[in-house]
Amino acid sequence: MAVRASVARVAKIDPSWANAQVVARPVSITAPAMPLTDWQLMEGARERALAVRDSLRSKRMDADVYVGLEGGFHSISIEGEWHTFLRGWAYATDGESGAFGAAPSISVPPSIVKSVVEGRRELGLVIDEVAGARDVRSKQGAWGVLSRDLVTRADSFELALIAAFAPFYNTRLYSQE
Repeated sequence: MAVRASVARVAKIDPSWANAQVVARPVSITAPAMPLTDWQLMEGARERALAVRDSLRSKRMDADVYVGLEGGFHSISIEGEWHTFLRGWAYATDGESGAFGAAPSISVPPSIVKSVVEGRRELGLVIDEVAGARDVRSKQGAWGVLSRDLVTRADSFELALIAAFAPFYNTRLYSQE
């Protein structure tokens, strides 16, 4: 959903994106199921994009842009106090060069952080319990629960994708040295 929405937004300023076909492919990666650092998030997004590229190429298929998304936590200490944020990263590559884009961040309540980190549980399971619902991840996501549906998981990834796509739709600026 986020990929289609971001491609549609880019197509408004770059008509060459108007006929883009979006094809989702499940891939296996080595990143942790619940990333806890920006490095893990970025590596997971990059690994997903490259796994999609490799999967398609093994079938003698190709794409103009391969995309990977990863969401999880990022924690930082400010003046001795720990803050944990829900954050997402996108990685887009044409198979040779690539670019990252970050989603906005939202503070995660300490009780949820504790359930995920100390309990070694995936955020999706914890959010289902907090929301009293099933498969929140496929609907509004943790973003929707934390923001009372002002911003959904798809909304956050849409912004990350637009940022990651920038070198591909704004080539004049990004090709300058």
